[in-house]
Amino acid sequence: MAEQVIKLCGEQQLFIATAESLTGGLVASELASISGASKVLLGSVVAYQNSIKQQLLGVSGALIANQSAVDPEVCAQMAQGIREKFAKASGLDVASVIGLSTTGVAGPESVSGHEAGEVFIGISSNSGVAVFSERFFGSRNEVRRATVERSIEILREHLSR
Repeated sequence: MAEQVIKLCGEQQLFIATAESLTGGLVASELASISGASKVLLGSVVAYQNSIKQQLLGVSGALIANQSAVDPEVCAQMAQGIREKFAKASGLDVASVIGLSTTGVAGPESVSGHEAGEVFIGISSNSGVAVFSERFFGSRNEVRRATVERSIEILREHLSR
């Protein structure tokens, strides 16, 4: 599926930037493993800590304080922030950049009242911002892997429209 994402981005002259929390860079790594990824993958920020979400991605500190980082609006702001920052840093029109974000709880324990396996995946593009709420089961690594797979699937579906 990652191959299709890279191919579709190339055909559509689009670029990808990721902001990852629970996946810790695994989405960008999955995309980067594909030959030709350097033509469309701008980069990634692993925003594991809330201060990084705020300072680098522009996520509202008040939102994180009130809702925690495991929140659909936090996810939306992460996707939007990475899209805008990487477009600017690359000298690209923001219309040509897709921002993808992941946040959630990989486990094994719950965090701030959110159960292990609760995940949000955000996508920001010219079509707007969408956040997908997911629930995965399994070990910490299985939840992270499932999040990567679903993230790539969301990208592919978005590019195939």
